[in-house]
Amino acid sequence: MHLVDHARSYIEKNYDRPLADRFFRLMLAKILPFPARMRAVLPLARAVYPLVSVLKRLPKVGNRLATMVALVPERLPRSAERIEKPVKAQRRVAILQGCAQTVLRPSYNAAAKRLLARHEIEVVEIAGESCCGALVHHLGREHDALRFARNNVDAWIAEMDRGLEVILITASGCGTTIKDYGFMLRHDPEYAGKAARVSAIAKDITEFLASFGQLEFKTRSGIKVAYHSACSMQHGQQIRTEPKALLGEAGFDVWDIPEGHICCGSAGTYNLLQPEIAGKLRDRKLANIAKIKPQVIATGNVGCAVHLETGTDIPVVHTIELLDWATGGPSPPELEGIQPPRS
Repeated sequence: MHLVDHARSYIEKNYDRPLADRFFRLMLAKILPFPARMRAVLPLARAVYPLVSVLKRLPKVGNRLATMVALVPERLPRSAERIEKPVKAQRRVAILQGCAQTVLRPSYNAAAKRLLARHEIEVVEIAGESCCGALVHHLGREHDALRFARNNVDAWIAEMDRGLEVILITASGCGTTIKDYGFMLRHDPEYAGKAARVSAIAKDITEFLASFGQLEFKTRSGIKVAYHSACSMQHGQQIRTEPKALLGEAGFDVWDIPEGHICCGSAGTYNLLQPEIAGKLRDRKLANIAKIKPQVIATGNVGCAVHLETGTDIPVVHTIELLDWATGGPSPPELEGIQPPRS
């Protein structure tokens, strides 16, 4: 018998699967919401990448670990550059810094800040802000989710009392949760009212820009874009047309994806907890994307982007990166050398 088969047989006979499941969820809950911990752990995870095929042959938890390792990029992106505040700020907003996105895709918030500064909107740094609580909420750790929510409510209310207008979110999964703070804390007499105030001014970045109505587009590329609307965007927040309309106004050739209402398989931590089903959903999504032959995939959720990238060579970027480019910002590195198709 092969060594891996021996290991699998031993674990299946002796491993407490419910206990292993609890341990895996605890590990995710203690790492993913904390950027510093993620930065420390991801290089270690990448070091065991050669063992992915072995891990996949082990029982359920082994496959989960293999999926998590496979999602780790070869190199972590550099921290986002500091964006200068506009000289004449007309409005003051905050952008959720987030947790996993801060580590995996700092370019998303950087693009949002550049675009906003270009349009005389100041982004305020919120002291004490933390993970929105979505990731631990997905893991069934309601107490932790509410703790994160209360912490953010305290941080944002303090700034709202000094004139903060909007809380912007570039990860739709986070946006859905923050817009739900009022409901999540409705039975908390100390926080119910404050949480409702926070939820009332939370907006997805494209939702805000669509209502802003004063974007100055300078680059009209004509690149063919498949727009993937995350479940948390189209179903959770009911935002369906705004991102596509903005991309169209910016000069991109925007296409809907067949079966666009179906999940890509990311779904917060679902792709880590149910990798087999999540993989099938990803492959179905990518097969539908291939039908329209796009040059780039745009989405508004970091989890979707990271998940989809594991199964395709088509560049996956955030909607805000394309809008930043179209209003005078840099082209996303993933699009280097891509030219619009000939008519």
